[in-house]
Amino acid sequence: MKLAIIGAGNLGLSIAKGILNSNGATTMYLTKRSTESIEEYKTYGNVTVTADNREAVKNSDVLIFAVQPNHFEAILNDVKDLLTEKHIVISTITGFSIKKIEAVLGKDTYIIRSMPNTAISVGQSMTCVCSNEMGKKRIELAKAIFNRMGHSLEIPESQMQAATVICASGIAFWMRLIRATTQGAIQLGFDAKEAQELAMHTCNGAASLLIESGNHPEQEIDRVTTPMGCTIKGLNEMEHQGLSSSLIRGIVASFDKISEFKVKN
Repeated sequence: MKLAIIGAGNLGLSIAKGILNSNGATTMYLTKRSTESIEEYKTYGNVTVTADNREAVKNSDVLIFAVQPNHFEAILNDVKDLLTEKHIVISTITGFSIKKIEAVLGKDTYIIRSMPNTAISVGQSMTCVCSNEMGKKRIELAKAIFNRMGHSLEIPESQMQAATVICASGIAFWMRLIRATTQGAIQLGFDAKEAQELAMHTCNGAASLLIESGNHPEQEIDRVTTPMGCTIKGLNEMEHQGLSSSLIRGIVASFDKISEFKVKN
């Protein structure tokens, strides 16, 4: 697969790392206006680093755009004359609809919107995808690309804003919960390194239990709570302090903010 990542910033590089680590591309182009910070990727051998988006498009079949929203339309206009029936356009741009992409490239282009998160760099992204009518013919290919770097789910475009909050912003939410658990462990006597190790791997274990078993979280909670025990005591105190409520309110607040961004675009 000949692949280009247009916009090798934080997300673009995370995607690049995930693809390279899974041997998911025969050749890869990485573009950035100033390439100095990404020159090291040339050491992979099959990676070309360039500031020329047109060069990347001409030499690739799958185009993943990870640029700033205010630059996206201009970049599409700059490369659209190079697109052929072989090209697949995959956008990771928040708030930039398929309709707007079609307005530039036309409805006869394979267009897919995706929302990965930064865990893609370690092969653990939760990536949501949707497509235009033409893109439905390539949606399985797009999912196969992202499945090499985690898990993907096809959803309606109307849910992409919400998916951004749950999956992309969600990384930060879970990091904060891990940080809080780490701080609690330190208060109980563990040093900082040990505390973080305990928190990280316990979080990973909890998620893995649900993924492997398919159980509802409450089923797994019931397995570790005993009458008058320490687990239920701690859980109830967290709920008294608003754990679930504050998390839900934070998710909704993030969704309200991203919805404002959607209106502007």
